[in-house]
Amino acid sequence: MDELKHKILGLISKQSPKIPSMGFSDANYHFPQTENLSINSKTVAETDRPADQEILESIEAAYFSMKEDFDICRFELGKLPEVLDCDQIQRDFKNLKQQHQVVSKKVLQLILEHQSGCNDEFEKVLEILEQVKDTLDQCKESRKHLNVAANQFKACLGLLANYRKRKLAQNLLNNLKMIKHLHSFDQRLQVLLSEEDYAGAIIELKKCHKIATKYRHFSCVAALTYKLQETLENTDGQLDRVLSQTCYHFDPDRYEKLLLAYNLLDKSEISMIDNLHVHYITAIYNTSLNVVHSYVTSPEALENTDTSGKNPYKTLCQSVTTDVFIPCLISLCKVLFKIVLSYYQLIKWHYNQDTDPPNRQKLDHNLTKIWDDVQRKVSSLLLNADLASYKFDQFVQVLGVVHRLIQVGEEFCLSKSEDLQESIRKQSVNYFKNYHIQRLEELKIFLENEMWEVCPVKPTFTILQLQEFKSLRSILKTFKFRPPMTGTYSTTSTDCCSSNHSQDGSSIVGNYFVRYAESGTPFDSGLDETIIEEDILACENDASGYFSEESDDETDDMRDFEDYVTENSSPITKKRDKANKQTLILTNTTLSVLRQMGKYLQMSRLLKSIAHQIISCMNQLFDFYLYSVHLFFAADLTIASNSLYSNELSSTLKKIRDTLVTEFEEPPTENGYKILKPALSPMVDLSKPERLHGLAERIVGVESVIFLAKQYEYLQEFLEYLIPPTSKTTLQQFFSQNISSANDLRKPIYMAVGAQAFDLRQILLSMSKINWEVKEVMSQHNTYIDLILREVQIFTLRLEEVAVKVPVVAEVSHSLWESISHIITHTLVQGFSEAKKCSNGGRALMQLDFIQFLTKFEKMAGLRPVPHREYVENYVKAFYLPEGELEKWIKEHTEYSSKHLFGLVSCACQNNKKTRQRLLQVIEEVERQAER
Repeated sequence: MDELKHKILGLISKQSPKIPSMGFSDANYHFPQTENLSINSKTVAETDRPADQEILESIEAAYFSMKEDFDICRFELGKLPEVLDCDQIQRDFKNLKQQHQVVSKKVLQLILEHQSGCNDEFEKVLEILEQVKDTLDQCKESRKHLNVAANQFKACLGLLANYRKRKLAQNLLNNLKMIKHLHSFDQRLQVLLSEEDYAGAIIELKKCHKIATKYRHFSCVAALTYKLQETLENTDGQLDRVLSQTCYHFDPDRYEKLLLAYNLLDKSEISMIDNLHVHYITAIYNTSLNVVHSYVTSPEALENTDTSGKNPYKTLCQSVTTDVFIPCLISLCKVLFKIVLSYYQLIKWHYNQDTDPPNRQKLDHNLTKIWDDVQRKVSSLLLNADLASYKFDQFVQVLGVVHRLIQVGEEFCLSKSEDLQESIRKQSVNYFKNYHIQRLEELKIFLENEMWEVCPVKPTFTILQLQEFKSLRSILKTFKFRPPMTGTYSTTSTDCCSSNHSQDGSSIVGNYFVRYAESGTPFDSGLDETIIEEDILACENDASGYFSEESDDETDDMRDFEDYVTENSSPITKKRDKANKQTLILTNTTLSVLRQMGKYLQMSRLLKSIAHQIISCMNQLFDFYLYSVHLFFAADLTIASNSLYSNELSSTLKKIRDTLVTEFEEPPTENGYKILKPALSPMVDLSKPERLHGLAERIVGVESVIFLAKQYEYLQEFLEYLIPPTSKTTLQQFFSQNISSANDLRKPIYMAVGAQAFDLRQILLSMSKINWEVKEVMSQHNTYIDLILREVQIFTLRLEEVAVKVPVVAEVSHSLWESISHIITHTLVQGFSEAKKCSNGGRALMQLDFIQFLTKFEKMAGLRPVPHREYVENYVKAFYLPEGELEKWIKEHTEYSSKHLFGLVSCACQNNKKTRQRLLQVIEEVERQAER
C-alpha cells in the first residue's frame, strides 16, 4: 500500500502547476466550524474562505517541484521576515491549511475517478509477480541441469582444448614459413628481372603482396607490405626504362614480354602506346641534343647552352662550325634513322599480331608525329648552318643526305617532309644564287682566256663519261619509264627518289627498312663516294679507258648517246662518222660547261622544288656561251647581215643581250644577275689573211656551241622530266629557239671569213670596166671571172692548211662554201646592177661568165648544185621579161635590194622613160611595204 501511496503522490506531483477547475462545489461538503484555529490544528475554519479553485491557483509553483532535495519546511521558513509577526504567521498558516485541504480533496476526487483503472493495473502487477516467480523456478532448474552437464563433459572439453592448442601451433609454424618466404622474395624478383621474365616477376610480386596483406597483423609482415608496394612501383619504373630502350632497338621477344607485363599491371595497351610515344619523342630530343653537343667544341657555346634553358638544341645548332657540319648532319641522321627504324618495326609487329583497330590507329597517328619531330630536329640544324662557303661537292653531299632522309620519311609514313624540303630549299636558294653568279663569272674568265683550240678527247667521248654525270647514268636510262617528277614526293610511284635506288642512281633491291633492319643505316655509304679518275683522252680500245670496268648498263647508256648523236647528224656526217668514229670539236670551256651541267642536274634532281630555277640557270650558261662566240667571231662581219640571221638567232641574241649581258657592272637584283660583256683574248688573232682571218678559231668556237647544243638536246627529255608540267612551256621555248639557233651561228660567222677572204672591191671595179653593150657574144668569158676563181683557189689552199690544224667536218665545209657562193653570187648581182647600159648580147655575156664560174666553182667547192645560183640566174633572165611581167617579177622577188632593182629597171627600160618611171615607183612602194 505504501507503494501505491507513493505512486498516487507522484501522480499528483506530475500535474501542471495550473490547477484545473474542479467539477464539484464546496457547498456539497459541510465541515464543522471552529472559531479559533491554532497552529497545530489540522483544520481551518471556513469563515470567509475563498473558492477552491482560487486556492489551488494561489499555491506557489515551488510546491509542485520534482526535485528530490526540495525541503518544504525550509522553503516556508525562508519566507519569514527577520522580525516575526504572529498574526501574519497565523494568516499564512491558515492559507497553507486551506491549500492543503483543497489539495486533499482534489486528490481524493482524482482517486475516486481512477479507482477502477487502478484496480486493473494492480491485478496486472499481481500477474507479473506470478510470472516472475515461474521464471525464477525455471532458472533454478536450468542451473541444476547445466551443473550436471558440466560434470559429465568436463573430460571432453579438455581434449578439445588440447586439439585447439595443436592447431594454433600448426598455424604459427605455417605463418613463420610464409614470413620466411616473403623475406626471400626480393632475391627471387631480381633473378626474374635479370632473366627479363617481367610477367613472372609481376605475378610473383602480386602474389606476395596479397599474402603480405593477409598477414599484415604481424609487425614484421606489416613493414614488408610497404616494401612490396615500393618494389611494385620500382618494377613499374624498371619496366618503363626497359620500354624506353625499345626506341633505339626493337626486340620483338622483349617487347612481347613487356606487353604481357603491362597487361598484368592492369594497364591498357593504348596507355602503353601513349607512354611509348612519349619515350620516342624524348629519345629523339635527347639523342639529337647529345649528337650535336658532341660536335660543338667552343667552350663559350657549351657554357651558354648549359645556362640558357629555353632552347639549348637551337643554341647548339648555331654553334656547329662549318668544318664539322657534314659529319654532324650524317651522325644525326644515322641515330634518328635507328629510332625511326625501331618504330617502323614496332608498327609492323603490331600489324602482324592483328591488334585492335584503335591501337593501330593510335600507332599510325603517332607515326606522323614522330617523323615531324625528326625532320624538325634536322631542319633546325640545317637552318642554323652557314653553307655559303661550301664547295659544290660538299653542298651536294648535304643535299644527298637530306634527300635520302626525305626518302626515308616517304617510306616511313608517306610524308612529303615539308619542313625538310623548305629548310633545304632556303639554304639551296641562297647557295645556288651565289654559286650561279660565280659560275657565270668563271665562264666569262674561261671565254676571255680561251685560245679556241680543239680539246683532245677520245672519239667515243660522251658527257656520261664525266664524273659529274656518274650519279645520273642509270636515271638517264630509266627515267622515261617513271612518272614525271613534281614539287612533292610521289607516294605510289617508284622514281629516282625512291628508296629502291641508291644515291648514285644504281638500282638496289629492297627498301631502307628492310636493307638496314639488322645493321647499318642509309647514311653509311654512297654519300661521300670515291671519285674515279676520268679518262677522256683514252682511245676506244685502250684497256685503261674509263669504261674498262663499267657495267653493261653503263655501256648501253654510252651507245644510246652515240646513236642519238648519229641520228641527229647529216648524211654526209653519218658517212664520215662511220669511217672516222666521228670527229668531236669542243674546247676546254665547253668541257667546263658540261661539267657544270652535270652539277646543275645533280642539284635539280635533289631539289625538285627549285629544279626549274636551277635548269633555267643552267640554260643561261649555254646562252652566255652562244652570245660570247657570236660576239667574238661575228663582230667583224663586213657585209649586210639581214639575210644571214634567222629569226630564232636574232631573237635569242637580243634576249640574251637584254637579260643577261651588260656593258657596265651591275649589282645582282631580284630579277637576276647581269654579267659584264666578255672580250676576246688578245692572243687570238683574227686579222691574218693567210690564216683566213682566224677561221680555225671560228670553226672551233661555232662547232663547240653546236656540240654543246646537242648535249642539251640529248638531255631535253630528262630536263622536262625534272621540272613540273607548268614550267615545260618555257623549257620547250628555250630548245625551239635558243638551242635550235646554234646551227644558225655558222652563216654569219663563216660569212665574216668569206667576206674578208675576197677582195670584193677589186672584183666590182673589174666588172665596172666591162662593156655590156656588145652586139655579139664572144666565146671567151671576161677576166673578172678569172680573178674570182683565183681568189677561190687561194681560199681553197688556205682552207686545206686550216684543215690540218682543225678538222673541217662536212657541215663546216658546206657552210663555208655556201658562204663563199653567197658572197660571189651577190657580188655578181651587184656588179651586174651597176651596168649603166646593157644590150641583149651583154645579157648573154653575163650568162656566159656565170656559167663559166659555176663550172669551175663546182669542182673547187665540191658542191652541186651551187647554192644561190638561182639568185644570179633569175636576175639576169629578168632583163628579158616584158614590161608587164617585169612589174610582177619585181613584186614577187623581194630578196633583191632596191639598188639591184633600180639597176635592172634602168637597163631593161633604158629606151622607155615612162615605163622606167612607173617601175621605179613600184620598187619604192615595195620597199615602203617591206619597212612596215
